[in-house]
Amino acid sequence: MLNSHTFGDDFIVNYVHPLFGAANASEMFNKMVWISFLYTLAVTFSMALFPAPYGRYSSSKFGFMLPGKLAWILQESPAFIVPLILLATTSSACWQSPVNKILVICFGLHYVQRSIIFPLTTRGSKPSPFGPFISAVIFCIFNGFMQCHYLLNHNCYEKESLTSPNFVIGMLLFLVGMFINIQSDQLLIRLRKPGETGYKIPTGGLFDHVTGANFFGEIVEWFGFAVATWSSTAAIFALFTASFLGLRAWHHHKYYLSKFEDYPRSRKIIIPYVF
Repeated sequence: MLNSHTFGDDFIVNYVHPLFGAANASEMFNKMVWISFLYTLAVTFSMALFPAPYGRYSSSKFGFMLPGKLAWILQESPAFIVPLILLATTSSACWQSPVNKILVICFGLHYVQRSIIFPLTTRGSKPSPFGPFISAVIFCIFNGFMQCHYLLNHNCYEKESLTSPNFVIGMLLFLVGMFINIQSDQLLIRLRKPGETGYKIPTGGLFDHVTGANFFGEIVEWFGFAVATWSSTAAIFALFTASFLGLRAWHHHKYYLSKFEDYPRSRKIIIPYVF
């Protein structure tokens, strides 16, 4: 009978490492980081030309349409399901470290919020085309594996790291970013009354200063996570997040300026008082 705590280890060594042409975990993570970097460049280039086609920019040109809430739940949930699978099927040697445990739990909590709580509270969700949906599914599987396999089975932090400057500062940034992200999402959700589907000018919180307050919060989250882990895997995710959501905020900013004559011209795009 297979040992459920080592089956995943064998699977990763026998199938996942060869998939990336890697002989060991370190080589595999290096290649995954480079893949993520190239993907970030591709996404940055495409979004500089046109907005990602979901939400207010949804278009059937990018595939058949899926119900908005269902698509969001299905595309985001792999990011917390993958860590659970890793915990159940691998040795998870680093799980005993309190630092690793905190980092994995923080990663999972973000995606529980994003994949379940957030979509179930939204109003008037737009249908999502299959192309962006399947792209998001693949990304969440890939990134969920890269981040959490690194934290569960590769880099075990010493207990002393709990009081290290980068961990403390990183966790504070992560928590502040999560608060801003959730608060901003709720402000957006409350703009619509039940049954409404249109767009209104958001106000309150950081929306009084920037168009992409919710995006700014998530960027702060993942930069905090990168500082706390001090790893290339988390750093490339933070870079992708900043690029993707920064450009998303830019497109939203242009949308609001063109749609609403009374949109506050003093608002910045993504960084309060700066840009």
